[in-house]
Amino acid sequence: MTVTWEELGWERLATGVGRCRLPVWDCTAGLVVGDGTALIVDAGSSLGEGARLRTQAQWLAGHRVTHLALTHPHFDHVLGAAAFAGAEVYGAVGMDTVFDGRHAREELRADAVRHGLDAAVAEEAVDALIHPHHQVSGEWTLDLDGGRQVLLANVGPAHTAHDLVVLVPGDPEVVFCGDLVEESGEPQAGTDAVPSHWPAALDRLLELGGEDALYVPGHGAVVDAQFVRRQRDALAARFGVSG
Repeated sequence: MTVTWEELGWERLATGVGRCRLPVWDCTAGLVVGDGTALIVDAGSSLGEGARLRTQAQWLAGHRVTHLALTHPHFDHVLGAAAFAGAEVYGAVGMDTVFDGRHAREELRADAVRHGLDAAVAEEAVDALIHPHHQVSGEWTLDLDGGRQVLLANVGPAHTAHDLVVLVPGDPEVVFCGDLVEESGEPQAGTDAVPSHWPAALDRLLELGGEDALYVPGHGAVVDAQFVRRQRDALAARFGVSG
């Protein structure tokens, strides 16, 4: 089946690179297409949402999803992960601790339910949750074949203790930021945030992406480097971080 990005409600950002804004929480999912490979960035908030993402990605790529990168361990970004059976899963080092143990998994389920996810849907997704196969402690170059490489960079802690960004070289370069950057509302700092490190994480993000990149926030419209810099300065002022 041949369909266009637009027909499926996806925003095409560069050749073989796009994203969609998922309903309810306006969470971004990204897609990077290689030669016989496909990388999804974030998996949605449930097994059903993950399955829909996988199906659409396979239509757009023309082949199965082979890689999944999770930008951070919040429910709206990870609970669809088990729908990507057979994919190699990447996350920031230590993310597996959020998925381990009864207490950690119960906290993840409870957070999803507090935000409005059906309790049975949340429980099903948490029970099926898969650990990242590959933990990124610094930078990891992912070869998607056909000359396409993607950089996974652990720039946290910041929004959470386990923040991963995905940089796709090209013209323009595309940076999937996770919730390090938010456009549709003020960045959220929950109990797992590390506010004192957040401005430095955005400095690193800008250093990696550069002035001409497209920055894709975890929620909201695509932004530029100037927006990221303003948000960095606002976070520094909000949390009393100098420099």
